[in-house]
Amino acid sequence: MAKAANAEPDELDRLIRLYWAPMRIFLVATFPNLRNQADQLLQEFAEDRILRKDWLRRADPSRGRFRDFLKASLKNFTLDRLNRFEARHPPVSLSEVEGELLSAQNPSDAFDLQWVRTVLAQTLERMEADCNNPAENQPRRGYIWQMFRLRLLEPALSDAQPVAYDELVQRFELRSPTDASNMLLSAKRIFKMHLNKVIEEYGERDAATLIEVNALAEFIQQLAKRC
Repeated sequence: MAKAANAEPDELDRLIRLYWAPMRIFLVATFPNLRNQADQLLQEFAEDRILRKDWLRRADPSRGRFRDFLKASLKNFTLDRLNRFEARHPPVSLSEVEGELLSAQNPSDAFDLQWVRTVLAQTLERMEADCNNPAENQPRRGYIWQMFRLRLLEPALSDAQPVAYDELVQRFELRSPTDASNMLLSAKRIFKMHLNKVIEEYGERDAATLIEVNALAEFIQQLAKRC
């Protein structure tokens, strides 16, 4: 945790940007009545907690995932703000807000799902750009991304039926279904390569984040086992 504790301002800024969307979803799911104040509260949380000296020292990997530490810190920060508001404005009941907290439908799951989407989206963005890079010498490299999208990605994300190999052969003027299958294997390798690079970038920041990203990688890599 020494590296995290001594994080540079640009690293902390990157951490804030990385977690902003998951934190916002968690905040709104936990405190629905604060939807209109979510962005302001997150800004205050970033300034008062994340950017505070030595805040990251509290994220002890032996005590759990960084993601859980972040959610707990954000919830406590928000409750503290609501408590202060209640003290200044008695008509607002903190107990009602806490009731909403208890009745919220899996706000932690909402955070985790958005975090998975964040990692996956960044991986897929890099993969698509790589496959469509005009500097590559492979004339059919762009087909690899399309093959991955039609045969694997869309079925995994939207329950669509995978496009049949015979149709892929006809659409991309391939020699055989085996040719299409080999291109899909190449797509899986490219996907794994970019996913590992994303994980390495996040993991270099601190040990606690590495633990959670590796757990998420296990889930995301299930995509690469499909065909």
